[in-house]
Amino acid sequence: MSCRVDLLTPEAAKQAAESANVPAAFAELNVFRLLLRRPHSAKALGDLLVSLLFRGELDARLRELVIMRIGWATGSDYEWTQHWTIAQERFGCSRDDLLAVRDWRVAGNRFGAAERAVLGATDETLETGTLSHATFARCQEYLPAGALVELVLAIGTWRLVSQLARSLEIPLEDGVASWPPEGTAPETARERPSRA
Repeated sequence: MSCRVDLLTPEAAKQAAESANVPAAFAELNVFRLLLRRPHSAKALGDLLVSLLFRGELDARLRELVIMRIGWATGSDYEWTQHWTIAQERFGCSRDDLLAVRDWRVAGNRFGAAERAVLGATDETLETGTLSHATFARCQEYLPAGALVELVLAIGTWRLVSQLARSLEIPLEDGVASWPPEGTAPETARERPSRA
């Protein structure tokens, strides 16, 4: 699959990132090789991602479960694949956690009440665009005010990344296997017929 908008070359992305004050590591990712065609947008999203990933109040493991759930539920191979390794190596998720998030409601005792609350909030937001009073109240039992704001920001941010990756068909980085660990995509990743 090729991107619907040509990615910047690695060299051009690196230069654009430097000019826009986007972290150099981001410029190596295909999503930013596309976003850096709009440097101000790349900077804005980059700053938001840094804030949520490294300066956040929301527990990192909970955030990664949210991201992986969004990747799976929306059929975003790019998002699922990008976070498959870092969720395990940097943010405290186990391989079994990530596999279970695909159908978390039947995962038995894998997830506790806090995990189930944020995963429920994720699914509800993806489905309805908002959180009901009951779902918000469940999250409020486990998260302080700042983390509640961050949860909504995280859901919206990685939903945006998923939409961007799928709509513009951003390819995986070279040498990266699709849909780890077994290469099986969710039903949501299947090609949808045109409505034209």
